[in-house]
Amino acid sequence: MLEGAKLMGAGAATIALAGAAAGIGNALSSLIHSVARNPSLAKQLSGHAISGFALTEAIALSASMMAFLISFVFRWSCGNME
Repeated sequence: MLEGAKLMGAGAATIALAGAAAGIGNALSSLIHSVARNPSLAKQLSGHAISGFALTEAIALSASMMAFLISFVFRWSCGNME
């Protein structure tokens, strides 16, 4: 029972990876639209887009780290609960 709960928790932690992928796509889409509207701001907008990519990727990395921690590091045994 506890092993199943651990696997469900790891699966729930990986859902954040889909959100991070959508966030990176949204940031890139916004960059393309902004540069198409005002090409003279391309250099400034690229800096903001890179920081957005970095923050979104940090969320993805922390979510995958949490999934691996739940899956492989946390070893609860039911025998010690008596």
